[in-house]
Formats: sequence, C-alpha cells, structure tokens
Amino acid sequence: MSVTRTAYVRPALVMTVLLTLATGVAYPLLTTGVSELVFRPQAMGSLIQDGSNKLVGSALIGQNFTRNDYFWGRPSVTSDSPYNAMSSGGSNLAASNPALDQAVKDRVAALRKANPQSPAAVPVDLVTASGSGLDPQISVEAAQWQAPRIAAARGLPLAQVNKLIDDNTSSPLIGFLGPNVVNVLGLNRALDELKAE
Repeated sequence: MSVTRTAYVRPALVMTVLLTLATGVAYPLLTTGVSELVFRPQAMGSLIQDGSNKLVGSALIGQNFTRNDYFWGRPSVTSDSPYNAMSSGGSNLAASNPALDQAVKDRVAALRKANPQSPAAVPVDLVTASGSGLDPQISVEAAQWQAPRIAAARGLPLAQVNKLIDDNTSSPLIGFLGPNVVNVLGLNRALDELKAE
C-alpha cells in the first residue's frame, strides 16, 4: 500500500513544483520582460511627464480638475478622494435610487452655473460616474460643451479651443467599438502649451 501511495505522491509533487516554476515564475518574468521591451510606456503605466521630466499623471487615470480654465472630466466617486486608483469602483447606486437622482441634479446645477454660455442639455458623461471612477476621457461633445467656459477663462477665441479639441480627439481602434473621446489631461496640457506660446 505504501509503495503505491509513493508512486502517486512523488510524481504529483514533482509536477506541482514544475508547474509552479513554469506558470508562477518563468511565464510572468517572460511576459513582463517582453512587455517592458516592446511596450515600455504602457508597461510602466502610461505615465506622462512635462518638459522637465516631472511626473504629471497617467494617460489611464483621470484627475480632478476644478479650475474654470481647465476641462473637467467625469465625476469620480472613489471613496476618500476623486480618482483614487486604490479604491476604484462605482457608486453602487441603482438607477432607481433617489440619491443617484439627487447627485445627478446637483452635478447638472453646478455645471450649468459654471458654464452659463453652454447649451442647457449637459452631456451625460459629465454628470454620471463610470464603473471604475477613474475614466481619463470624456466624449467630444462633453469637451465642446465646456469650450465656451475655457475660451472665456483663457481669453482665447472659441474656434481655437474647438480646434484644440479636434486635435486631441482619438478614435477607437476599430471604428464601431465606441465613440471618439478626448483625454482630459492631454487636452489640458495642450491648453497650457498653447498659453505658453
């Protein structure tokens, strides 16, 4: 009986060790190494640096812009602070929850107050948080809706701000898989560079 048990246990232990080394050590090291060689910026978090190599953010995580001379992103409902990647998640409020209705009404009122020259209909992505609470992009419509406020705050022609939006618009990899979007951090950086010229 003990000979039979040993005949099964030893190969099982050897296979466990071999598979652990292959899938738990070798494969992760190989994929990490290849990704850092081939896709280095993405593998390092798509970090964005300014002209003096100071880290200003990531292309993958939104930031809480609140000044009138910057474009604002989607609302973030991460727990302790907006766009906190350590506590990513939605509000978990159902569409039928009165608290969600009130939050949207409050956001609409605040946006209309800050953007009195914009149309009455506020784009939905400016008043609803995403599932992650970290979205770095907004729709082109949301950016254009804010353009009059930006133009007034920076003393720029509206046409110039709209051109900047067009220049910073990205399309989905495959055209029918989603709308065109604008990265808010990238757009605000382009605004600052425009101001510096």
